[in-house]
Amino acid sequence: MKRRLTILSLTTMALISVVLTFNSPVNAGGAIQIEGVGFFAETECIDPEGNGSDFALLMTGDLEGCLYVFVAEGTCQPSGTYRETGTEIFVGNYHNVGFGSFETNYLFTAKLEDCPDLATEIWGRCQHPIARGSGMGDFEGVTGRFDIKDDIEAGNFPYKGHLRW
Repeated sequence: MKRRLTILSLTTMALISVVLTFNSPVNAGGAIQIEGVGFFAETECIDPEGNGSDFALLMTGDLEGCLYVFVAEGTCQPSGTYRETGTEIFVGNYHNVGFGSFETNYLFTAKLEDCPDLATEIWGRCQHPIARGSGMGDFEGVTGRFDIKDDIEAGNFPYKGHLRW
């Protein structure tokens, strides 16, 4: 009987620990998988942090908010490949909990039919590593990365990645 109670107690404690860890990204200690879809923002993104940005994406899914893009450099090759670098700032929340921001240093690569006309994109993808120490508010201490693979037909930007606090 004691053995059954011990096993039951340990199982219950383990389950409570898993539930608490799952519900609190800050306490998780491991990487949290994220995914969602971004869309070109029209008038939704008006945060002061985005002033001077080249454009903004309205982010939905695990990240809810605005991703402001500041293009630093873009180059075309005769083959039609395009490479762009810059910085970004995300302002919003994770799963509608709290609020904050973080910055990324991104790399975008694409194949264009008529380089440098981005409207002629055949495919595109970008990497968004989070700049260490850039997190503010509920994103303080966050690290990680997310990647976007452009969906040309749908006209949106599905993302996947991970965050760690």
